[in-house]
Parts: sequence; C-alpha cells; structure tokens
Amino acid sequence: MGTTRSINKIIKSRPTIEGAGVHLKRAFGFDQAPQLDPFLLLDDFHSNDPNEFLMGFPWHPHRGIETITYVLSGKIEHGDSMGNSGVINSGDVQWMTAGSGIIHQEMPKGESDGSLWGFQLWANLPASHKMMKPRYREVKNEQIPEVVLENNVRVKVICGEIEGNKGPVQDIVTDPEYLDVTIPANTVFTHSTKMGYTVFAYVMKGNGSFDENEYTYAYEVEDAEYSDLENSSSIGPENLIMFNDGDRISVTSGDKGARFLLISGKPLNELIAWYGPIVMNTQEELEIAFEEYRKGTFIRS
Repeated sequence: MGTTRSINKIIKSRPTIEGAGVHLKRAFGFDQAPQLDPFLLLDDFHSNDPNEFLMGFPWHPHRGIETITYVLSGKIEHGDSMGNSGVINSGDVQWMTAGSGIIHQEMPKGESDGSLWGFQLWANLPASHKMMKPRYREVKNEQIPEVVLENNVRVKVICGEIEGNKGPVQDIVTDPEYLDVTIPANTVFTHSTKMGYTVFAYVMKGNGSFDENEYTYAYEVEDAEYSDLENSSSIGPENLIMFNDGDRISVTSGDKGARFLLISGKPLNELIAWYGPIVMNTQEELEIAFEEYRKGTFIRS
C-alpha cells in the first residue's frame, strides 16, 4: 500500500541580508543542510520596497554547486565571466551549474509598482561533478508546463514529471523535482515521491495540512508560528516542511487554498566543505578554490 510521508520538522524562515544589502527570508541554510541533502540553501526574496533589493548581488564566485533562481514577479538582470548576460523575467527560471567555477552578478529589478518576489535554491554537486564545465539552462515562463489536475489543482513543472508532463530542466545528476503547486480551498493533493529521496515543501500563500497527524507538536518545530491554535496542523506562509521517508505526500489545503514549492532530490551522502559561495568535499579543495580566486586562475572554462 505504500507509506504517506509524515512531517519530520517545520522551520520558520528567518530574515537576513545578503549581497550588497538585499533583504530576504532564509528558509534553510548551513545549519539545516545536512538534513536536506542534496540541497544546501533556499532564499525567499519578497519585497515591495526597492531599497531592500536594488543593491543586488555584485560579482561573486561559485564552484561545486548549482543555483536555481525562480522569479515569480519582477526581474533579475545577470552577467557572468563566460560573457553571458540576460534577464530572468516573471515566471522564468535560471538553472546555473557552477561546476569548476563561474563568477557572476545578479541584480534584481522590481515590477512597475516596486515589488519583487522570487526564490534561489542551492543544490550540491557530487564529487564526481564538482569540476564539470559550467552551464546555464535559461527557462522561459512559456516553456514551463502547467498541469491542471483533478479538483483544479495546478502544478507548474520546472523539473520532474506530473502525469506524463515533464519539466524543461532534465538530466540533472541529483534527479531533482521542482514543482510550484496551487491548491484550491479545502482540497486534497497527493503526489508520488521516490523512496529514499529528500523531500520538502515551502509555503508561499494560504495554508494547509501537510501530514495526516493531527497535532503539530508531534514533530519538531523550529521558530514556526501558527495563527490558528484550534487547527494546529495547518501550516502557513514562510514555513518550510521537511518530510520523513515515504512513497507519496498528501496535502489538504485550508479555507483560502494553498500555494507551495515542492522539491525533492537524491541525497549525495558525501562530506561537505562549505564557505560562502563555494562548496567542496574537503577543506583542502576549499582552500585551493579560494587561492585560485585570489590568483586569478579560478575560471577553468
């Protein structure tokens, strides 16, 4: 019959400042990364004040990881050491594999009303692929299939597959799935997941129950907040839900519906040596990377 995944832990995103002064909410990062292998970090940048994001992320290096940028509204201008430049517009995704090394910048721009909303996810690369050739996958909004399921559940498939509809990002070594799920009010959404894979959800709007367990306090809660103590299993915006193992998840939305990211991937089970934007397997590899950056030999391709 299989097993529905239960909640392992709930994390409330935390305000932080990155880059040259960009205000964002960190859903998870360094401290939680071992529990979310192969994923390292998820940032939610959501603001109606351009002063909180226009400073952007000036030139900085990456090695050993993939950065996945998904823009819901607004745009992000980018450029890199390979001579690439462009704009990530509303609904677009940039899946960047840093591999052996890339130096780039990302400069957010708001909508005409000054608003910006998007996410950046960091995914680790295995030792066998740390030094692969860097590459971009620029995915436009119109290339991302939106699948309408039973009960008018809508799923944008960035990576992975829903009812035979495959996302445009494929052939990624950690076999990830990246879905943007919108559920109408008081509706159940069930989705198959691969046993042994890491699975998490991040709530954007509305609320819902992500576990058949009735009580929130049956699982670990880290800085989570609940506005409805009578319905303690309902989880609202800016909360990240980590799941235990199983072959499916089941979500029941609340009275206002729910929208959330649903992300999964195959754990690497490797050592992590991480400092800033560079993630390797050993401290020696990390020191080599920063020494090459200082010497100007960081870029291999």
